[in-house]
Amino acid sequence: MKVIITGATGMVGEGVMQQCLLDPAVTEILLVNRNASGYANPKLHEIIHENFFDFSTSGQVLSGYDACFFCLGVSSIGMKENEYFEQTYNLTLALAEQLSKVGPGMTFCYISGAGTDSSETSRTWWARIKGKTENALMRLPFEKVFAFRPGFIKPTKGLKKTHHFYRYITWLFPLGRLLYPTGFCTMEELGKAMIRSVSLREKRKVIAGKEIIQLAAGKE
Repeated sequence: MKVIITGATGMVGEGVMQQCLLDPAVTEILLVNRNASGYANPKLHEIIHENFFDFSTSGQVLSGYDACFFCLGVSSIGMKENEYFEQTYNLTLALAEQLSKVGPGMTFCYISGAGTDSSETSRTWWARIKGKTENALMRLPFEKVFAFRPGFIKPTKGLKKTHHFYRYITWLFPLGRLLYPTGFCTMEELGKAMIRSVSLREKRKVIAGKEIIQLAAGKE
């Protein structure tokens, strides 16, 4: 399959890209970034697109792909609600709406997060905004849309974009996985689950917790 990946300059996007590079089922990868990723591989192509709020002139470049793995996102920490809405809902839909026009047969996979509120009624504003984003994506005329809601993600060792603080907390992963397996997955599992979701029979689904781990292991 041929896939588009956003957010490869961040930890999750880089991790998903790594799994796509390793998976023989993925034959071509288009990275859409605001800054160069620094990676080179025969499978990889990269475009630098500075304005992620406008893809109106990029239709031809973005057509012909089977899936988009949207891994671009920001933390709500220190942000105001209107800023987070702009950087989460508006930014995601700008690309998704364009892709749905040029590639309606695509699968769109969105990295959301544990705690997201699909009802859009939560007292926590980031959870409402994430839920609103998921719901808007589900209404777009893609062949399939999946919202992934991982909790704690254990980074892949050796990758460049891992946040520094993970070196201090990764030791908690085995204990967390034992006590609360639905809230802990590895970056490898998340990447594999996204790749394998493209062949799922379901058309619209939230994938979280144990489902991420099961899908990564080839269990639907």
